[in-house]
Amino acid sequence: MRIREIREDKDLTQSDVAKILNVSQVAYSFYEIGKRQIPIDLLIKLAKYYNTSTDYLLELTDERKPYSKSLKEKNK
Repeated sequence: MRIREIREDKDLTQSDVAKILNVSQVAYSFYEIGKRQIPIDLLIKLAKYYNTSTDYLLELTDERKPYSKSLKEKNK
């Protein structure tokens, strides 16, 4: 996952992001190193915070921009 890369790009510490997600720094570090899977609700929260898509964070796309609202509406 790209959560470490994007965190470092924004000059944030693990503690900073842990506070945003309301988890401990240790729990967040486990998400970054793959020792624990990040819950979907926290992944969505990160995507919204970083203004990107969950697909980008999960390395399913290299497109950093979030999907447009019109695309979301078409899929409903």
